[in-house]
Amino acid sequence: MKKSYKSSCIITRLLFLFIFFIALTAEAQVGIGNTDPAASSMLDITSTSKGFLVPRMTTVQRNAVDGPANSLLVYDTTLKSFFYYDTTTTAWVRINSASNQRNNYKLVKSAADLAPELAAGGGSKYLLQTNTLYEINGLITLAFPIDLNNAYVSGLDATEDILTKTSGPIFQGTTGGSIRNVTLTGGGSAFAITGGSSLLVQNTVITNFANVGSISNVGLYFGNIVQFVGNTTGITYSNIGNLLLNNQAWLDTNNGTFETFTGTFGLIEKVSGFSSVNGSDVALDVSSNPTVGSGVLQGTVFSGTTSAPNGYIKKYTTGSYPGYSFTNSWTVNCPGIPRESDDVSSGNIYYNGTITTGFVQTVTNGNEFNLSGTSPNLNTTTAVNLFRVSSPQNNRLTYLGKKTRTFQINASLSVRGNSGTGDYYAFFIKKNGATGTSLVETNTLMRVNNTSDISSNSISGTVELAPNEYVEIWGQRLIGSGTTSITVFSLNVNLK
Repeated sequence: MKKSYKSSCIITRLLFLFIFFIALTAEAQVGIGNTDPAASSMLDITSTSKGFLVPRMTTVQRNAVDGPANSLLVYDTTLKSFFYYDTTTTAWVRINSASNQRNNYKLVKSAADLAPELAAGGGSKYLLQTNTLYEINGLITLAFPIDLNNAYVSGLDATEDILTKTSGPIFQGTTGGSIRNVTLTGGGSAFAITGGSSLLVQNTVITNFANVGSISNVGLYFGNIVQFVGNTTGITYSNIGNLLLNNQAWLDTNNGTFETFTGTFGLIEKVSGFSSVNGSDVALDVSSNPTVGSGVLQGTVFSGTTSAPNGYIKKYTTGSYPGYSFTNSWTVNCPGIPRESDDVSSGNIYYNGTITTGFVQTVTNGNEFNLSGTSPNLNTTTAVNLFRVSSPQNNRLTYLGKKTRTFQINASLSVRGNSGTGDYYAFFIKKNGATGTSLVETNTLMRVNNTSDISSNSISGTVELAPNEYVEIWGQRLIGSGTTSITVFSLNVNLK
């Protein structure tokens, strides 16, 4: 009887377990810590005091797992990260974690994220942490200026990642840093930077400011791919060691003066990009006569129509030449403005006396003589079309460029021999005056056939001139003796 009862109990229990597992299989869900697992889950664990613990192993142990299934999940204690296995790539994939995030990094989604920096700035500015990357995510409305403090400010999409401030500058301080892939906008200014070893602004849009601002006393400033849109006034650069501006895009929606250079610069190099003006806009202002060790303006397109008196460029007031804007320290080759460089330096002089009387040159021996005339009938010349060339005295063209270069010289003169029929004269270019070099390859000859004939002589040749060297037309009596004279009715020299 007892045996039969025990057997009955065992059968009942087995039947209960069988029915339970059938029900569990049919339901296809397991709830732990809850009685109503989520319909979309196979396993739903609920707890307010305990967590879910996956297998923990070292990197060596993880890599030793035999035939890991797709999506197998483990925690790597060596790398302090979760990994899952991807059978498609046959590799373990790391799941992002704080330990997998770069050092010195902060994500900024609102100005509230900069609360520690505001505290560090004494409540009046956001003092960023040195050598830290601040990633801008979305529209950030600032109440105070940012002190870069040699940090890096970067977005991922310049059209979506925006820094804005209703008044005053966005970036202010005496240190440099890096700004890239963001839009800067607001009612005040973008920059009030007054120091720093280096400052980089790249892939940035600067828009709708009352004043783009100023950058000064920086060792190196590099602006690369920067777009300026709808600003009332432009930017001023002052006292910068090396100023590099590449692909600066100034749209015609900007107003006023776009870029102003003041003070002292070791190098200014502005390459590519464009400046489109209208109204009374000025694209570039150097009228304060900045001192520049070397200036390069290459490939920037200047376009549009402006009523500004000087046109696109508000020129140097000293050291520039008529019709040009810059000094000898600059090399300029841009569509829309005159080319300025040593290789296009040129000048012309011509005798400005009465052509029917000319000037008289007395000759007493066979030595070379400067065609300066004999008092009171002197050679007086007028200089025209001077660029990096001057004419400090009559019958002289002086090269004022920075580099030694070779010039083409073309000259002509009309001469009459007043005495000494049968005498021969040579006329030629002489470099650097009495103690200089006679360019014999430029010799042209005249024979006095009679004292009423006027001879037209052409001179042509090349000459290498270093800065401040000069050329003049000289003559020499080759055959003849005693005191004779010639009259020069016209004379001109072109150097280019």
